[in-house]
Amino acid sequence: MTLSAEEWQAVRLSLDVATRSVLLSLIPAVGIAWLLARRRFPGRTLLDAFVHLPLVVPPVVVGWGLLMLFGIRGPIGAPLHDWFGIRLVFTTDGAALATAVMSFPLIVRSVRLGLEHVDQGLEAAARTLGAGPVDRFITVTLPLMSPGILAGAVTAFAAGLGEFGAVITFASNIPGQTQTLPLAIYSATQTPGGEAVAARLALVSFTLAISGLLLAELIARRMHVLLGRG
Repeated sequence: MTLSAEEWQAVRLSLDVATRSVLLSLIPAVGIAWLLARRRFPGRTLLDAFVHLPLVVPPVVVGWGLLMLFGIRGPIGAPLHDWFGIRLVFTTDGAALATAVMSFPLIVRSVRLGLEHVDQGLEAAARTLGAGPVDRFITVTLPLMSPGILAGAVTAFAAGLGEFGAVITFASNIPGQTQTLPLAIYSATQTPGGEAVAARLALVSFTLAISGLLLAELIARRMHVLLGRG
């Protein structure tokens, strides 16, 4: 199967956007997952529901919300544009942001599950040996929850490759800038005679998604073996 230069451009852009989206959301997702798993506070249920909102609302709604917030006249987008010259709407960075928002709950869920399987007795033992909160988290908790972090990151990456609604609403469908694989497939289906292009890109998308999911499962199993849980 041979792809044209424009098709390879869509593939590379998808990989770039998905990678950036994971890097953007990983650290906040770990923090939120730890907060939801280990802390009890007023509004915790509401925060949990808000974090998982992108999983249940139409992606177009998420994209519209980002457009209202980060558009050049939005409450966040206007200061970014006027003070720092940063424009997210209709850009590659905007596509990465939209993808990050959509995949954020996937990382939170995976990390939270990993964290809930951490033996808190080991953390208590480290505390009795004089380890402070930060030291315990870095040396005990973080390594034990690492399977969830890695699996969540890979799953979010795979999901990011297929994000459509939020990206096209917030970042539009601009070849070379925001036209990722799903958008390129959509454009091909709207073009007379584009069936072959759509089929090739769909096959690439399917292959990348399956590879990502298999890799996530492989990483999780391997980490469990290394940590003595397998």
